[in-house]
Amino acid sequence: MMITGLFHIAIKTANLPATVKFYTEVVGLAEFNRPNFGFPGAWLGTAGPAGFPIIHIYAGGPALGGRKTVAQGTAAIDHVSLSAVGFHDFVKRFKKYDLDWREFEVPGTTLWQLFVYDPSGVQLEITFDAKNEHGRKPDMSKGRAYEAGSTFFDPARYGGLLKAA
Repeated sequence: MMITGLFHIAIKTANLPATVKFYTEVVGLAEFNRPNFGFPGAWLGTAGPAGFPIIHIYAGGPALGGRKTVAQGTAAIDHVSLSAVGFHDFVKRFKKYDLDWREFEVPGTTLWQLFVYDPSGVQLEITFDAKNEHGRKPDMSKGRAYEAGSTFFDPARYGGLLKAA
């Protein structure tokens, strides 16, 4: 018996179009065919010939779970982490969509990180190997540097995604 990897994560959302737009246009994931489970959703993942779905989004009744509203945030799971290339391009995209983000340089490593929230309040960490990046290092100044345990999620910042969705 052994675990061979992480297959996918599943995220509930109250706004499927805005969430899909965030993960495809802001983060750059590709949309994959999804079986008809009888409720709305999307499968999103890495692009390219070896790409596969890593994030499943679902909405409607199953996302509500018998409640009147869909929960927001990551709850007991602090964040979801993706590896990427293009630190400064991601910062430009966050600015384009008027999203707030935090930056971090992992001490004693070559890892740089960006933190951003999706429209449902799920914190996303995007990790980069600095050896593959060019330009300035992460901004570790107060208000821009990531601080573990503090939140900067503001649903009002997602108006552009929500209106266009």
